[in-house]
Amino acid sequence: MLPIALGLANWPIVLVGAGRAVGQRLALLDEAGGSHVSVFAPDPDPAFRAAAGARLRERLPSSEEIGAARLVLLAGLSKQDTIRLAEAARGHRCLLNVEDDPAWCDFYMPSIVRRGGLVLSVSTGGASPALAVRIRSWLGERFGPEWAGRLQEAAALRQALRESGAPPAIVMAEVMALCDREGWLK
Repeated sequence: MLPIALGLANWPIVLVGAGRAVGQRLALLDEAGGSHVSVFAPDPDPAFRAAAGARLRERLPSSEEIGAARLVLLAGLSKQDTIRLAEAARGHRCLLNVEDDPAWCDFYMPSIVRRGGLVLSVSTGGASPALAVRIRSWLGERFGPEWAGRLQEAAALRQALRESGAPPAIVMAEVMALCDREGWLK
């Protein structure tokens, strides 16, 4: 497993499903800046319909619609629909996540703590989502809302140092010194 952070602003994404899990994934994609999300749900509940808005198509996607995506997430579907759509995603070489089925997953949905631009994530590679949720809670207690401002302060220092021509090693050392001076990790 290779943990990476994807910038989703320009990625075409297809989200397909039903139930609570698909709603959670839509919320995660929206929080992560996924601005090109096509949502498919054959029988959405009113809350999901409202959350998806104009992006919602009340049916399953075609293979061509799957193929137009770079990222495909499936949740809460029948086994037959999951297999058909997962095979289409694989055939089109899309990155694929299938809720609670690690064998189909090219990536896993981590448990996330967001503090402004600071994103802390925990993944067990699908082995124990409950453990990832528990660790996320532990991190959330230690990294409160003040970390959004701390990140902004560190980013401003980094930008100023880069603009002044400081080499990467100096930039790194100065940001670490700021963290130590302010006692952020004590």
